Order: sequence, then C-alpha cells, then structure tokens
Amino acid sequence: MPPIDLGLGLGTSGLDDPAECTESVVTALEAGYRHVDTAQMYDNEAAVGEGLAEAAVDRDEVVVATKIHPTNLAPEDARETAYESLDRLGLDRVDLLYVHWPTKAYDPERTLPAFDELRAEGVTDHVAVSNFTPDLLREARAILESPIAAHQVECHPRFQQPELRELAAEFDHHLVGYSPLARGDLLDDPTLAAVAERHGTSTAVVALAWALARDVVPIPKSTGDHVTENLAALELDLSADDLAAIDGLAGGERRIDPDDAAWNRT
Repeated sequence: MPPIDLGLGLGTSGLDDPAECTESVVTALEAGYRHVDTAQMYDNEAAVGEGLAEAAVDRDEVVVATKIHPTNLAPEDARETAYESLDRLGLDRVDLLYVHWPTKAYDPERTLPAFDELRAEGVTDHVAVSNFTPDLLREARAILESPIAAHQVECHPRFQQPELRELAAEFDHHLVGYSPLARGDLLDDPTLAAVAERHGTSTAVVALAWALARDVVPIPKSTGDHVTENLAALELDLSADDLAAIDGLAGGERRIDPDDAAWNRT
C-alpha cells in the first residue's frame, strides 16, 4: 500500500477569492473531506490555512498537500519557501510536499535531495511529484531516498493516463488526478449523462466515481453546494458496463498543457 491514505480531495486551484477559498475548505472538511490540496502557485495557502483553522476537524485527521513553485526548485529556494508555505498555512508540517512541475529551476540531482532534507527535518511527512513523465518519474525514484507517495497529473474520463496509472500500481504510490471534470467540459457529456440518469445522480459525481474506481484520487475544485454533492461519488457503485462505457471516452486532449511542460520537451 502507498505510504499515506488518500481519499477524494478538495482541489483549490483557481480559488482566488480568499473568503470563498476559506469557506470552501471549512465546508469540505465539515462535510467529510479529509484531503485538501493547495500550492504556492495558487497564491491561496493563507486562505486554505484559515479554513483548516476554522473547521471543526482535528488537523491530524486531514491530509494537507502543497507544492513548491517551479521557480523555487533550486535547493536553497525550495527550503526557504517550504517554510514560508508552512507559515502561510499556519502549520508546523504538511502531509505531502510536491515538486509542482519539473520545469524552470528543477534540477533532479539538486532539487530532489532538498526534498529528502525537508522530510528529514519534519517539514513534510511525505514527498510527492506532479506533472512528471514516466521517464522523469523513474529518474526521481532513483535519486530520492524518500518513497514517492503521490504523483499528481491531469486525469479524467477523456484523458485517462493509462501508463501513469500502471506505474502508480507498480511503484506503489497514489495517482492524484487534477481537473477530474476536465474544467467542466464533462458536465454535459452524453455518455456520463446516461450513466448519471441510471443512478439518479449528476455527471460530476459519475466522473469522480469513475476516477475512484480506476484507483485515481480526484481533487475537484468545488464551491458552494458542489462541495458536499461531490461526496456522493464515494457511495456510487458503477457497474462494469458503466465503467466500460466511460473508459470508451478515452482519447481526448489535455486541458492543461503549458508549452514548457515536460511532455512537450524533446
């Protein structure tokens, strides 16, 4: 089993309004979420931290993840800004600390040992990576002393990441899927709508239940009533026919595809 338990998480990318972000975190935690994901890049760690403090949930029950900005991946910067992230979050440690993108200042031979050191110092319980290719993932495993606890990538029914899902099973880490609703593009999908109608639920819940059934940890960004509605994915039991129909949606394109992403470099 991977070294940390992860369930359906609250993603906070794009939650730019501090009050809304804090409210979403409080709502999620008090509804039953136990996994909250943020990043230096999102510029909302302080708002997330306020939500963690305000929610009537013990901090030790929550998996808190943040990510080091790609421009901060030189060893000295990673170290300094990791402590700054703790200050903004109001925490003495995070559960998961990610290399956000293997770009900009990322140098595997220098960056990754800094993450080992941060783990040894108690800044994070676990080391994780995000947006790595299979080759970069294998390289990181060879360099790190710490096990990789999670790999976070875009993953949803139209972009299913079969190779990275297989590697997650082989290497025994979680595959965490961001944009699990393809930035809303899946909400009107007729295949998902048909499955949702059979189960009396929403297309969003179906997409999240598909991820969970395929051993992907989805982290949808949610606000308002959607925060609690998405929890229904944990109880939705998709049939083999349902899953096969959704699997047939594969072959779409990424919704998040920066020019300097590792998969775009020759």
